[in-house]
Amino acid sequence: MNALIVAGIFAMASSAAVFGVVLLRTRARLTGILLVLGAVLLAVSPVFASSHPAIEAFLLKAAAALCFSLALLAYPTPDWRHPVGFAAWVASAAAGVMLTVGSQDQSSVLAFGSVLLVSVFGNLLLRYERAPEADRHAALWWSLSVIGAGILHGHSIFLVPPSHALAIGLPLYALVPPALVVGVTRPDVLDVRGVIAQAAVFEVLVVSYVAVFVGTTSVFELLGVADAPVGVLAIVGAVAAAGFHPLRVRLRHAIDELLFGYRPDPLDAATKVAAEIGHDPARALDAVRNALVLPYASLHVDGKEVACSGTPVPHTRRLSLALGDDTAELVGEIVVGLRSGDLGLSAADERVLSIVGPLLAQTLRARSLVSELQNARGNVITAIEDERRRLRRDLHDGLGPTLSGIAFTADAARNSLADLGAVDDLLRNLRADAVGAIAEVRRLVDGMRPPALDELGLVAALRVFALQVRIADGRPLLADIHAPRDLGALPAAVEVAAYRITVEALTNVARHSGCDRVAVDLGLANGDLVIDVLDQGQRRTPWAPGVGLASMRERAAEIGGTIAARTTPDGGHVRAVLPVP
Repeated sequence: MNALIVAGIFAMASSAAVFGVVLLRTRARLTGILLVLGAVLLAVSPVFASSHPAIEAFLLKAAAALCFSLALLAYPTPDWRHPVGFAAWVASAAAGVMLTVGSQDQSSVLAFGSVLLVSVFGNLLLRYERAPEADRHAALWWSLSVIGAGILHGHSIFLVPPSHALAIGLPLYALVPPALVVGVTRPDVLDVRGVIAQAAVFEVLVVSYVAVFVGTTSVFELLGVADAPVGVLAIVGAVAAAGFHPLRVRLRHAIDELLFGYRPDPLDAATKVAAEIGHDPARALDAVRNALVLPYASLHVDGKEVACSGTPVPHTRRLSLALGDDTAELVGEIVVGLRSGDLGLSAADERVLSIVGPLLAQTLRARSLVSELQNARGNVITAIEDERRRLRRDLHDGLGPTLSGIAFTADAARNSLADLGAVDDLLRNLRADAVGAIAEVRRLVDGMRPPALDELGLVAALRVFALQVRIADGRPLLADIHAPRDLGALPAAVEVAAYRITVEALTNVARHSGCDRVAVDLGLANGDLVIDVLDQGQRRTPWAPGVGLASMRERAAEIGGTIAARTTPDGGHVRAVLPVP
């Protein structure tokens, strides 16, 4: 057994030395120094055990215990100012020394060990209330490692002799230094509160069932029976085993609600989610997150986020979304943030998400189909506008000169046959028909695409149009049109829609606003052409939808854009948002 104790001492000293050096480069520098110093003292203590037993027992082990207890108190950063904290330092240091000196006496171990735990954890609780968020996460890792090792070592004291318990406890305490390193370097790698909650549930269950058996045997001893009957103990064990899982579930639910808040019932959550999911991904995520009381949820398609709800958290889980049972038709993923204290999704949460997963997949598919439809409609409109531009050019450059040539030929014929009255009438009619055809061609050409767009560009064409607009009393409309220089070449469909919508908006201002000033701003934002038309007219009632506003909305909708019109205390505001492919 001495060899096992020496091996345990070596393991604890090595762990404290290695991870203490790591802590020297963090904000827990004092803890690292004390761990290294304690490791050195603990490592050399077996060397002096044979030749200097007094030094080994009363100095080296006591000094090592003192360093380790002070290292825990200083983690992650020391607080010397509060009187209760200072008292905890003194009490824990004294208890650590006395615990080591009396390590062969079980009553001394229990007494001073209790003082050590109470003082150390009292200091931890005091500082946890006052510490910043980063130190709180570190303190949780501290608590998990020390509580876990202390509980297991404490149980071993009741089961085996003290020397055997020490051989068991030393390797357990060797796990404390690496936990301290994780607490100050990567505290968010795991939500340690969930582990602490599960450990607390397990410990309460163990203590409860041990108490049941101890109470049973005590009752028989009070009745004068030295040994409880095996059959009675078997029945007690069977009852305890049958109640283990229900008690564990209820206890975990109570601890979770106490530590982390309300946790929903899975059936109610699934019902709420199924009833609220529609065609809007953002609203569907809100329904999922609210029903399951999750901090965060998001939908991803082809690796890109399409909607999110809540605040991102460090720990998340990803679930694939498929249509029906055909996993080949994966349409996306849902990423959910874990609740505080959860190490993963519970079986109940998994069932809820498996129920609503196909509904979310349908939402994503509907969104994809709508997007495809909008893109197809935009492509159709763009193709129509491009074709109109081509027809305009062909009519203007092909048929127009031909008809003009007819008119010129008719003029020449009239000049050469001036003496023949009937021929002159025929040629005059011919020329009139040709001129009418030319006018009709020009009308068709102008209807397909405003000629000013090709001749001047969008902004200049709008400025030219604004110069021609007059308000009801005959005064000119003073339009201030702004656009960035980098507006660039726009697609034909977008350019025509922007021109028609702005022209209609200026016309409405001239007819209905009662003011002679208007500001027009054109710009690009997030891949859209944004047009703002603001006038200074004082309307007493909101705009009533009319032909002009309906026409603007139809033109915007044709290419997947939107129109918003409203009155403000300062006048009227029309905003058009047109997507630019």
